[in-house]
Amino acid sequence: MSKHARRQKEFGTILKLLVGASTFVILGLSFGYLTFSILSFSRTVEVPDLYGKGLVESNKMLTKLGLYLKIEGEAYDSSVPPGIIIQQDIPPGKKVQERSGIRVIISRGPEEKSIPSIVNETLQNAEAVLLEKGLKIGKILYVHSDTVEKDKIIAQNPEPFEQISDVITVLVSQGPYIQYYFCPDFRGMPFTQARDIIKQLQLTLAVEGAGGVIEEQKPRPGTKIKAGDLIFLKLY
Repeated sequence: MSKHARRQKEFGTILKLLVGASTFVILGLSFGYLTFSILSFSRTVEVPDLYGKGLVESNKMLTKLGLYLKIEGEAYDSSVPPGIIIQQDIPPGKKVQERSGIRVIISRGPEEKSIPSIVNETLQNAEAVLLEKGLKIGKILYVHSDTVEKDKIIAQNPEPFEQISDVITVLVSQGPYIQYYFCPDFRGMPFTQARDIIKQLQLTLAVEGAGGVIEEQKPRPGTKIKAGDLIFLKLY
């Protein structure tokens, strides 16, 4: 056999070996992929609903499924007690791989707020103060008061610095009761005496003339008047 023929035979043998090795590798990879896919599919589990459950119960549920619990954080929730799950990152019913972590948010319960004192404040100012604290006035009761200025808050419930999670009730002054009088007859009366009576009745006085005795008056005697009304006296 010639030298050229031997080289061609050797080349053909090498080529057959390379083709066979390539086929073996491809088949191996294909079987490996199929095996991995089958095994992977068999390790998927359905995520349970953890909302409203405690950490111990949720952890047991996940452990049985080959999953684990991961606390992501806490949040205030007025309707859910502290320590109860209120959110989960993977929704219930979705399938995940075993050994996956399920992240959850747990409740811190209702957020407690400290109430500032709003007594003697006007209703408008009080609402602004409470708004800064995330609070609001829920109920307003109006009463007459001889000691607290009109439109100012007399009392509040709950009291200042108590812990609450609801709205606030306030008692607002309407000022004193309106008192009506029948206007006295000041005519012929000394001015000093008339002035003292007008002061006691909380009336407003206007005077004309420089004498010491009342000559005329407005309103007329017997007219119905109330505190703050104007009384005009003419002196002689």
